[in-house]
Amino acid sequence: MSARKRKHSGGGAAPVPMLPAPLAPAPAPADSALLQTVLSPYFSDAPKLDLRLGEDFFNQPCVALAKAFLGKVLVRRRADGTALRGRVVETEAYLGGEDKASHSAGGRRTERNTAMFMKPGTIYVYQIYGIYLCMNVSSQGEGAAVLLRSLEPLEGQEAMRELRSVRRGAAARPLRDKDLCNGPSKLCQALDVLRSFDRRDLATDTNVWLERDPQEGPAGPGQVVAAARIGVESYEEWARKPLRFYLRGHPCVSVVNREAERQAEQPGLKA
Repeated sequence: MSARKRKHSGGGAAPVPMLPAPLAPAPAPADSALLQTVLSPYFSDAPKLDLRLGEDFFNQPCVALAKAFLGKVLVRRRADGTALRGRVVETEAYLGGEDKASHSAGGRRTERNTAMFMKPGTIYVYQIYGIYLCMNVSSQGEGAAVLLRSLEPLEGQEAMRELRSVRRGAAARPLRDKDLCNGPSKLCQALDVLRSFDRRDLATDTNVWLERDPQEGPAGPGQVVAAARIGVESYEEWARKPLRFYLRGHPCVSVVNREAERQAEQPGLKA
């Protein structure tokens, strides 16, 4: 036997074979919430985010709430489980007793406006011209509420067109996305907001609620325009007060006020 063979056949323990080092696990994202926000929440296979806004959001003064609504997403879940979504781009504040243009002017309470005196976040749906609906949400302040004027459609546009066609007739020209919800009654038609929603709680309801949009940051300086409200021209000085708020330059705003936009560019000017 050669010396080399005698060396390897000795009584010592056989050498341990070298194994490849295990692969290092892939690093976890530094912030899983950050990963979630880059995926759209408007598709069923996206991570479920806690987007719904609760009582704390609605429990603020009327003007502050009207501005806070801008950029938030109104969601309507239909009977078949599908969802319609639209981003709020225009609102109006109605301040309650002192506001002569409000349904609760002078502290007046009726069967119709009861929701305006309920807790912040209560839905107030009322009828105009005998056929159209408008949707409001109560805020802090006795009899105060915010009118939702216009939305940017985000999800369910074809269903919105079908709902709008009920009023417009089958022969009417198909609506562009920007025209689906650019007015308070159009908004209610497109999202199938019903008269029965009156006095329901937007913070807890299972068929209609408000969400934050993880892809939208807060509006910057000059982006929110404060202008006179629409359709209250007979209420003297209250018709001129800048209690309508909208996102400047957004194509879904119902009525643009160029003078108010000019003043927004020059904060020193009196609104």
